[in-house]
Parts: sequence; structure tokens; C-alpha cells
Amino acid sequence: MVARPLRIEYPGAFYHVTTRGNEKKDIFRSNRDREKFLSYLEAATERYGAVIHAYCLMSNHYLLMLETPQGNLSQIMKHINGSYAAYRKKRKPKKYIGNLYLILLNRNMQVSYRKQSPLPFWEVRSSSVKYRKGT
Repeated sequence: MVARPLRIEYPGAFYHVTTRGNEKKDIFRSNRDREKFLSYLEAATERYGAVIHAYCLMSNHYLLMLETPQGNLSQIMKHINGSYAAYRKKRKPKKYIGNLYLILLNRNMQVSYRKQSPLPFWEVRSSSVKYRKGT
């Protein structure tokens, strides 16, 4: 078994983060789940200074284009995925025990990075990208 490469973290880095459910299973099952996840994204911007330039939530995965002014990607992702995993764990029947959803979210996390500036098509600020309720 080969260890995954170290994540490169530094202040001002831009990351394209993809997180997918194990076996392509759904991680968002309702609009309530999506809204809760977005609340964790918002909390990450306030708590860790993350700048979310764009996001896309699909039933079995999500994509983020984010900037880390403080070089703290690991803390940000731990907060987002850990908080959402705890939320999902509370909503599942008792037969699911342990950190099933944390594993579900983290096992397939892939991160790519780009130094200094994002790709031109990501120049959308998070304030202009909204999740529409009821869709």
C-alpha cells in the first residue's frame, strides 16, 4: 500500500477540492442536507478565513474552488467534512455506528492546487453563487 502524497499548504493557495461518497453513494439526500452543508461552508469562512470562490453540490459528491489566506486547508476540510458527518450520523438509524459518514466523505477526497491565481473561469465570488432552495 502506498501512502497518499502530502498536501501542499501555504498562505494564499487556491484549491480545487472534490469529495465523493464511497461507492458513489449519495451524501446529500434532501435540500435540508444541502442547506446544512452550506451552513458548514459558511462557518468555515468565518472560523478559518477560507474564501469559497465557487461550489457545486451533487447528490453523491461536491466540488469547491477555495482559497486559504492562512494556509490551513486541512483544518478547513476537517471542519466541513467532520461537521457534516456528525450531522448525517444523527439523521441515520442506530444500525450505523462510528464514523461511517466521516469515512464516506474523507476516503475519496482529492485536492489539486494552483499557486497564486485561480483559473479564469473560477473568477466568480461566493456571494454571487447561491444555492436555490427548492431545486
